[in-house]
Amino acid sequence: MFTQPQMKRALFVLVSFHILIICASNYLVQLPIQILSLHTTWGAFSFPFVYLATDLTVRIFGRSQARKIIFISMLPALILTYIIGVLFQQGEFQHFSSLLNFNSFVLRIAFASFAAYCIGQLMDILVFAKLRQHHTWWLAPTASSIIGNSVDTLVFFSIAFYASSNPFMSQNWPEIASVDYGFKLIVSLSLFIPAYGLLLTYLQRKLAHTNSII
Repeated sequence: MFTQPQMKRALFVLVSFHILIICASNYLVQLPIQILSLHTTWGAFSFPFVYLATDLTVRIFGRSQARKIIFISMLPALILTYIIGVLFQQGEFQHFSSLLNFNSFVLRIAFASFAAYCIGQLMDILVFAKLRQHHTWWLAPTASSIIGNSVDTLVFFSIAFYASSNPFMSQNWPEIASVDYGFKLIVSLSLFIPAYGLLLTYLQRKLAHTNSII
């Protein structure tokens, strides 16, 4: 078992990591790009990191601790999302006076992030927890990434950009959502699942070493 100080330190690190990824992804999703004539956003490359953190948390600490991290992370992440999104909307600094004006476009992104993150991550935890006992270590993170990403992507883009005040996002969000989901799966399955296996082995060895000292 981890000691209490180790648990608190791990909780702080994971909460900080979740907040960082949520804020970065919510901002980067405002910046569209084209890859092979397909519309997507920079956020597709950052958000898969949160599934790596969540799955490792469930594996090491269990479902209750993972839920705690999600809900502790959400409020500060949403506040920072709104502030950063308003100050740097569309990749340009808008000056601090912009915070005095209500921005419905950025607020919708923040609210969509809250709904998608909670639903997607809880789905990810549910799937992962049911499969984590399987002898094949990669089955749980793979299934949870596929299902969690699909739910998260659909919820987020439909809430954030359906009939949006941004003409480009309003018109192209179904295509962007589909491409984003594809890139999330590519990144998750090709990079994060192998990384998950390496990190899991490392953490289990650290845990075993700690137990032997205690």
